[in-house]
Amino acid sequence: MDTPSLALEIDRLTIGYAGAGEPAVKDIGFALKAGTIACLLGPSGCGKTTLLRAIAGFLPPSSGEIRIAGRCVSKPGEVLNPEKRQVGVVFQDYALFPHLTVQDNIAFGLHGEPAAHRKARCSDLLELVGLQSLARRYPHELSGGQQQRVALARALAPRPALMLLDEPFSNLDVELKERLTLEVRDILKAERMSAILVTHDQHEAFSMADEIGVMDQGRLQQWGSSYALYHQPNSRMVADFIGQGVFLPARRSAQGIAFELGELPLQQSQVPCDGEFDVLVRPDDIIHDDASPLQARVVRKAFRGADFLYTLALDSGDQVMALVPSHHNHTIGEPIGIRLELDHVMVFARQ
Repeated sequence: MDTPSLALEIDRLTIGYAGAGEPAVKDIGFALKAGTIACLLGPSGCGKTTLLRAIAGFLPPSSGEIRIAGRCVSKPGEVLNPEKRQVGVVFQDYALFPHLTVQDNIAFGLHGEPAAHRKARCSDLLELVGLQSLARRYPHELSGGQQQRVALARALAPRPALMLLDEPFSNLDVELKERLTLEVRDILKAERMSAILVTHDQHEAFSMADEIGVMDQGRLQQWGSSYALYHQPNSRMVADFIGQGVFLPARRSAQGIAFELGELPLQQSQVPCDGEFDVLVRPDDIIHDDASPLQARVVRKAFRGADFLYTLALDSGDQVMALVPSHHNHTIGEPIGIRLELDHVMVFARQ
């Protein structure tokens, strides 16, 4: 079976700003297969936007290389101009031309192409993004979601080798954001486009990306699927940042580890070698069970429609969270029965 070609390769990339102390991006490396949608995810100031701007060609590297479709486009002293990289960029504010119609905005990236080709490509993209009826409108006549789709179509028009999306949903309300995230993914997949999304919103990343890179303090902490990041985090930072969960103190036992909610089988090699350690417990690891002898007291509740997210106090005073079907409507202070159903046991050295 042939190995899929690579749309992007980042090799030991470091990026620093003049006059700054620590580099904004430090020794990062990963590869993106053609046709894959990836996400750079992390808290504000972690370096994800800096990395995206370097891929686009707006920032030079201090060391390392960037290769797009097998061609080196950035290394120290040699930076190919953004317009020569075959990269499409969708910015946070969409950056549409206010004096151009929807179809003229889309056609902007096709200047120099034969008129018949420009017309056919615009028509195809208008259909793809569902804006055929709005082709002659101007950006100020469109909603935020429509403007975003125009910006995406304009970036797709010249068929770039790689699409970069810089926080494209941040100015939209929650409901529209959720819908457009799925729509944009479908559009990129229909075009067989390789893409990188930058966001601090993990739900956005989970909905859109095939692979996710979690960044913190300029470094790439983990690269993998959303499932792997949630169930198999490789560090306490990733475990804490992805999803919801708590760390409960644990100790070694004959079976593996023991903590307040029970004993869990674990290879001794999987337990931190020295010092104290904690076990990660997610809300979906705690099952509401009236018949269970293990009790916890409701201290907070958040109604989510199909379920409640309960915060529960254990006898020790430590707290856990549990997702419980919403027909189990318990009051604050009420004790309820719980049991542990933890399939992925993750332990970390205590901080």
